[in-house]
Amino acid sequence: MSVFLLQAPVAAVDTVNTALSAAPVADTSVPVIDLLLRGGLIMIPLVLLSLVSVYIILERYFTIRKAAGNPDAFMASIRSLMVKGDLAGAKLLCAQTASPLARMVEKGLRRIGLPLKEIETSVENVGKIEIARLEKNISILGIIAGVAPMIGFVGTIIGVIKIFYSIAATKEFGIPQVADGLYVKLVTSATGLIVGIIAHIGYHWLSILVERMVFRMENSAIEFMDILQDN
Repeated sequence: MSVFLLQAPVAAVDTVNTALSAAPVADTSVPVIDLLLRGGLIMIPLVLLSLVSVYIILERYFTIRKAAGNPDAFMASIRSLMVKGDLAGAKLLCAQTASPLARMVEKGLRRIGLPLKEIETSVENVGKIEIARLEKNISILGIIAGVAPMIGFVGTIIGVIKIFYSIAATKEFGIPQVADGLYVKLVTSATGLIVGIIAHIGYHWLSILVERMVFRMENSAIEFMDILQDN
């Protein structure tokens, strides 16, 4: 009898566990698009800012990568041609090389015959123009990094207003009254922060790439001036 009494609770627990495991689990996941739509109209500028950020990051990355080229090999070729006295060949090499460094060197080659100081100034001026081209639109990422979270905060305020308006209209306080406002509040805030983070990272990453490019250009410009002095 005692054995039966001990086995009865165990059997009851097994029955409950079996029932729980057999019961279907409700799928509470929400599609991302549906979740974004819950953010309301404030999501439109946030989505546009995200698209602009991604476009600028990708476009600038490939532009800077293409402009980098191989400065060591290029300057070695320029040095070899200059030592041989082949000025026309050096100019042709610059014309055939689509890079900021090539345009800087070509400007210096066209100024040969003038004082070295004037040649150096011409090369530096071209370098400043090329750097400005490389930095094109990067500052926009900095603006987006600051603006996107602020737009998300505006969505937060709109969500709170919707919550209080719903409560005032229905004279009740419950999930139905606060759900829509909370969706707007949380979705817009999260989206604004995510867009801002992406733009912030992209801005500093591209700035680092440009700084490295500028360092290489400056070294190559110094090397070019040394070549002119030696010849």
